[in-house]
Amino acid sequence: MARERDHLYITVPNLFRCPISMDVMRSPVSLCTGVTYDRASIQHWLESGHDTCPATMQTLQSKDVIPNLTLRRLINLWAQSHGPSSPASSPSLSSQHLASLVQFLQSDNQSEKFSQNIVHSLSRAADFARGSDENRRFVASFDGFVTTIVGVLNREGVEIEVLESVIKVLDSIFPQIGVNELLSRLMVKSNGNFLASIRLVLQKGSLSSKIESVRVLDSIALDAESKRLIAEKEGLLSVLNDLLSSETDQNLHSAVFSCLASVSVTRSIKAELVQFGLVRVITSTLLNPDTNTPLAEKSLKLLSTIATCAEGRSAISGEEKCAGAVAERLMKVSRGATEDGVAVLWSVCCMLGDKRARESVAGGNGVAKVLLVMQSGYGEGHFVRRMCGDLVKVLSVGLGLGLRYDTKTIHIMPC
Repeated sequence: MARERDHLYITVPNLFRCPISMDVMRSPVSLCTGVTYDRASIQHWLESGHDTCPATMQTLQSKDVIPNLTLRRLINLWAQSHGPSSPASSPSLSSQHLASLVQFLQSDNQSEKFSQNIVHSLSRAADFARGSDENRRFVASFDGFVTTIVGVLNREGVEIEVLESVIKVLDSIFPQIGVNELLSRLMVKSNGNFLASIRLVLQKGSLSSKIESVRVLDSIALDAESKRLIAEKEGLLSVLNDLLSSETDQNLHSAVFSCLASVSVTRSIKAELVQFGLVRVITSTLLNPDTNTPLAEKSLKLLSTIATCAEGRSAISGEEKCAGAVAERLMKVSRGATEDGVAVLWSVCCMLGDKRARESVAGGNGVAKVLLVMQSGYGEGHFVRRMCGDLVKVLSVGLGLGLRYDTKTIHIMPC
């Protein structure tokens, strides 16, 4: 199917597409510069106050447009030859399209019609980039494109719809090698404007835009400086936390948990998350039988991060059902998430020595679950195996089972 979609992209002649909207032209008209556009698109451009040709940026001696009847006939013949399944509206981009889009984005015009045109063009670019890896490379590597769209985020007073469309493009191209690093550098240089725009989308954007914004944030949290900037941006952590209570979508919650885990690099950040009541939210997530596996895994990852500070361990201990909920998820998630769960249990049951947490884990058949993890293929000397051994000791004492284990084997024996 991917091959077929790629084929659809290249069978649409670029000559038939408007340089502004990137759609096949329905009513092609030419300016005095000789460049042809779709009538609706060029009228929006001219009515927005421009006196230049969008493609060439030449000053227009006249704003009159002349119908390009020859091109219109060619487009009609081409559309008829492809039948009703014609890919006339399938996403397609060329270097000329992106060059025009860069010029539009660099304009200071913020009229309503201009913004609508930009939103449409950026959405088309995002849809095209999501079509294939080749498409994504083409968009991401186009000279000046990424820098220009990030520049839109750095402006003040940009309409929310435009910001959402920029985020949509960034979300579609960040998997491309090198894009994350470039975005991170641009974010660091933006003096907070970049993050302020993302915060606005998180507060007022659509659900899909919120998810895309959180993923973009997570993708650019690459080093200590970028993580610190994201975590310390005024109100950003609070906004992310608020999404967990104001929205119920599991994809959004999963993205938020992942992002918070990424930026939690200092004790003060982790302590702030604890103050937000995040441990209670994670506990509810783990206890919910409808929670999907990806969300459960992100929950355990974030909880293991929080558990590395004293405030986090205390909060986990104080949440009555948290340790038991973690134990219940062991071996029902990925290997990495199981390791995160074991680390959380070890932190509160062994390191903190919390009696209530031990009882909660032991009362839910936690010893058997820990033993199962211990015997599930972790190598000799693996830190998880050692933590499991410690957990078996403290949990079996609480239950009066009198178990002992051989550190050189994976066998558990009664004393």
